[in-house]
Amino acid sequence: MKKTILIVSLMAVTALLLAACGGGGGATADNLLDDVKNRGYILVSTDPNYEPQSFLNTDGSRPSDTACPTDALTTAEMQGFDVDVAIAVGEGLGVETCFATPNWDIITAGNWADKWDVSIGSMTITTDRQKVLDFSVPYYYTPAVIAVSADSEYASLDDLAGMAICAGASTTYEVWLTQGDMGIPASSIYAQPPADITVVPLDTDQECAQALAAGRTDFAAYVTSQTVVNANIAAGLPVKQIGKAVFSEDLAPSYDKSSTLPTDSLRAAIDEIITGMHSDGTLTALSMKWFEEDITMDPTQIGRASCRERV
Repeated sequence: MKKTILIVSLMAVTALLLAACGGGGGATADNLLDDVKNRGYILVSTDPNYEPQSFLNTDGSRPSDTACPTDALTTAEMQGFDVDVAIAVGEGLGVETCFATPNWDIITAGNWADKWDVSIGSMTITTDRQKVLDFSVPYYYTPAVIAVSADSEYASLDDLAGMAICAGASTTYEVWLTQGDMGIPASSIYAQPPADITVVPLDTDQECAQALAAGRTDFAAYVTSQTVVNANIAAGLPVKQIGKAVFSEDLAPSYDKSSTLPTDSLRAAIDEIITGMHSDGTLTALSMKWFEEDITMDPTQIGRASCRERV
């Protein structure tokens, strides 16, 4: 009996030593990249209502063999340009891609409490966000525009003076309307907002579009990406763009500076993947698929006027 107890005790001590040394298949990562690879999936935050960038796939069904947490969405349940980029990132890392869908203001505020690994959700790089978030290299660039009801008589920014305009809360569109510090190069800002306006913030600028199309009357227009306005029109929403682009945005994956595990290695790996996607034409192909134009080229390389002149 004593011999048996001694053997069991030695086995227990050995198991503890192995665990402490990362043995027995339970290795503890000391950086976020290794943690992602150890668990077999990367958790990406994005917007579930931002077509065509990211939106729910109502025809998709959750696969039974997914490694994604039960409270996360799988690649079968999401679709869009940002979603396809996130899937390609996961493939480049050799892991499954899963999605979290918190409110936008929660993502941009930082301090994610390790609830997701990276945001791939059309986030503009701004100096204010860089106080709490780190950014990868941009994967695409979009012009911001103003849209109104299709039967509206408004035809220019000046026509909206004194009116209420909607924008997604905590977005660069809201900052532009309030004439705050955009935190982007001055050369990327093409126009000032109309005078004496009232800003109506909703959770997302897509909600602004949907509310205006549904007949909401407490605002006359909304500001968003031109890609969103084009998608709104294609989906049959009775809206139209007025004027030209008011500013342009460089959009990139972001990482929480307060992450428990260092994010440097993950950011470097994703930088390499995105750079490769630029070089091999993958991003161009995805842009053509979702936007029917290539908006993955840096405007500083092709002339900022190209964004400004888009209508």
